[in-house]
Amino acid sequence: MLWILLTISAYLFGAVANILDKFLLGSKRFSSAPVYAFYVGIFSLWALFFAPFGLRMPNALGLTLCLLSGVIFLFGILLLYFAIGKAQASRVVPVVGAVLPLATFLISLPFKAETLSFFQILGILLLIFGGLLISFDLPLRLGKKKFFSGFLYAVGAGILLAMAYVLFKYISQSENFITWYVWTRVGGFMGTLGLLLVPTWRQDIFKSFHTHRKNKKEALGTGAIFVGNKIVGGLSALLLNLAFTLGSVTLINALVSIQYVFVLILAWYFSKKYHKIFSEKLSFWDWAQKLIAVGIIAVGIFLIK
Repeated sequence: MLWILLTISAYLFGAVANILDKFLLGSKRFSSAPVYAFYVGIFSLWALFFAPFGLRMPNALGLTLCLLSGVIFLFGILLLYFAIGKAQASRVVPVVGAVLPLATFLISLPFKAETLSFFQILGILLLIFGGLLISFDLPLRLGKKKFFSGFLYAVGAGILLAMAYVLFKYISQSENFITWYVWTRVGGFMGTLGLLLVPTWRQDIFKSFHTHRKNKKEALGTGAIFVGNKIVGGLSALLLNLAFTLGSVTLINALVSIQYVFVLILAWYFSKKYHKIFSEKLSFWDWAQKLIAVGIIAVGIFLIK
């Protein structure tokens, strides 16, 4: 089935983007998560190239929601970058993946005017359990740190991204794709200006300008990886949207666990060469714990749809 091939390819590209995020942050190519988020927000203005193909000015409410959702999305990925910078990508990505559909479902629930079914409640419990399972260092011991570093950032990222996606969906019902896509990206750019309001973040961002000018060769390499990363992420989104047009949205979303497995494999592979960046544990029980958690999350996502 073509939709299955498209889905697997989309999640593979998504995993590569996650690994490149970890590499750029872990190798200090970008000195901090706010600096990285700043450049991502600036890069989002490339969406203006779509303007001649149907961009229009929404009404006041529509424009406000577009810009607001873009800002929320930027701060969501900022928290994601904080988490990826502090922890193993193979832990962060599944936790965000578990929180995202759970938060989306709960945020949307008041607008659906319906009660939860038994299977939806079961799915919510499985998402929570799977997210916690991949977060814990087993076996649990008294006095031992229970969650991985960056866990709360990952949870916050999932919640903010869910809020942004719910708004994206709401806006898309009254605006054409080009209009809401471009204006939400403009909102993301506005979010980068908000990053400058925090003194330490502003200092890091301005310092990055000087650092990149000082070492042009490294800056070019970093820029190439960054642009390549955004292209790969864009391909992932494109292939996923194509898959949605051909197959079951529920099944495609449930298959997101494939991306987590790809992240785990890629992180393990790159940990051999870049051990300080990808400090993945390689014992049998670590692999078993992560794969079992991924499976539980996948079932949970399937049940709440």
